[in-house]
Amino acid sequence: MFRRKPIDDIADERDTDLSRSLGLWQLTAIGIGGIIGAGIFALAGAVANETAGPAVLFSFLIAGIASAAAALSYAEFAGMIPKAGSAYTYGYVVLGEIVGWFIGWDLLLEYIAIVAVVAIGISGYFSFLMADIGVDLPKWMLGAPGTGDGHVVDLFAVILCLLIAYLLNRGIRAAARTETVVVVIKIAVVLLVVVVGFFHVRSENYQPFFPFGWGGAITGAATVFFAVFGYDAMSTAAEESKDAKRHLPKAIIYSLAVSMVLYVLATLVLTGMQDYREIDPESGFSSAFAAVGLSGLADVIAIGAIIGILTVMFTFMLGVTRVWYAMSRDGLLPTWFAKLHPVRRVPSRVTWIAGGASAVIAGFLPIREAAELTNIGILLAFVVVCVAVIVLRYRRPELPRTFRLPGMPVIPALGVVFSIWLITFLTPVTWLRFAVWFVLGLIVYLTYSRRHSRLNDRAGEDGDRG
Repeated sequence: MFRRKPIDDIADERDTDLSRSLGLWQLTAIGIGGIIGAGIFALAGAVANETAGPAVLFSFLIAGIASAAAALSYAEFAGMIPKAGSAYTYGYVVLGEIVGWFIGWDLLLEYIAIVAVVAIGISGYFSFLMADIGVDLPKWMLGAPGTGDGHVVDLFAVILCLLIAYLLNRGIRAAARTETVVVVIKIAVVLLVVVVGFFHVRSENYQPFFPFGWGGAITGAATVFFAVFGYDAMSTAAEESKDAKRHLPKAIIYSLAVSMVLYVLATLVLTGMQDYREIDPESGFSSAFAAVGLSGLADVIAIGAIIGILTVMFTFMLGVTRVWYAMSRDGLLPTWFAKLHPVRRVPSRVTWIAGGASAVIAGFLPIREAAELTNIGILLAFVVVCVAVIVLRYRRPELPRTFRLPGMPVIPALGVVFSIWLITFLTPVTWLRFAVWFVLGLIVYLTYSRRHSRLNDRAGEDGDRG
C-alpha cells in the first residue's frame, strides 16, 4: 500500500499521449482563471454578509498566506515532475500509493464540487441581470430546492456545467485560447470594479470592521479558501505544456500573485461601498453598484461576472479530468476512463462524466453547502504536497529542480500548519460528507485499485528478472 511510483521513470516530459500546446502565458491565464472568479463575484459577498463583515479582507489574506506556502511547494514539484495529476502524482511518488490514491480520490470530489459552486455563483448573477432588465423567469428554474419559494432546480447552473464539458472536449489548444481571452475580459472587469467603486467608498461602512470577531474572519477564510488555489488545478495540465519544467513554476507564482492583489482591492471596495448587512450574498458587486445609483454599471459587472467566472469552471473541470485520467492510466481506476479522443487527444469520457456530476450538484445544492464540500480535500492535498516536498528534498537532494522552494523546511511546514488550522473551522456536516467519501474510497482501493495498479505489473517484471 505504501509502494512508490519511481520518479526516475516519470520525469521525462516527452513521455505522454496528450497534446503539448500550452505556453507560459496560457498556463498563467488558466491559473488566474481558476483563482479569480466566484471568490470575488459570489463568495466575497456571502462571507462579508454572513460570516466576517468588512474583515472578509482578512479572510482572503489568511487563506492567501496558507495558499502561498503550498503554491511554492507545488512550484518545486512542477519543475521536477511534469505529469498530469498534480497532488495525486506528487503524493504517489513520495509518500506511497495509498496516500496518492486518497488525495486523487478526494480531488475528484472537490474539483467537481468547485465547478458546481462556480456555476451556482454565475447563475446568481444571471438571475440578477434578468430581473434588472425586466425578464421574469419561472421560479422553479432559479435555484436548488430550499433556496427560495418554488425553486426546484438551478437550471442555468446545470447548463453551464455541460457547456464547459463541451468546450474542454473540443481540444486543449482551442479551449486554452478561449480561456485566455475570457481571463483578459475578467481582469478588465475587476479593475473597472475597483477603480469606479473606489469613488463610492464610505469609511463608515468599515465600522465595525470585525462585527463577528476574529473567529468570523478565520471561519470566512476556511470558506473562501477554494478561491485562492486554482493554480493546483492548473498544474494538472503539466503534460499539455510545451515546457512544463520551466513554465509551470513561473505560472503558479504569477497567477497567485496577480490574483491576491486583485482580491484585496476588490474586497476593500465591496465592503466600503455598502454596509455588510445589506450586501447581496449571491451577486454582491452588482447589488453594491445598484445601491449607489450605478444600475447600468451593475449590469455590466453582472455580464462580466458571468463571462469571467466561466474560467474557474474551465480550470477545475480541466483539473478533475486530468487527475481522473492519471489515476486510470496508473490502473487505480478502470483504464476505460483513460481513453483519449483519437483526434483531439483529450480524455473525453471522463470530461462528460465530470460535467454531468457537477451539473447534478449545481442543480440541487445551495451554494454554501456546495462550497463547504470543496475545502477539506483540497486542504488535505496541500498538507500532503507540503510534507512531500520536504521529504523529497532530503531523500533525493540530487534531483534536478528548475525551481527550488526557499526557506526549506519552514515555508512548507507553515503550509501544513495553516492548512490543518483552517480544516478545524469547517462544519461537522462537511466532516461527515468527507468521512463517507473517504470510506467509499477505501472500499474501492481495497477491492479494485490495489490489485489493478500498474505497479503490480512492474513488481512482476522485477520478479521475473530476479
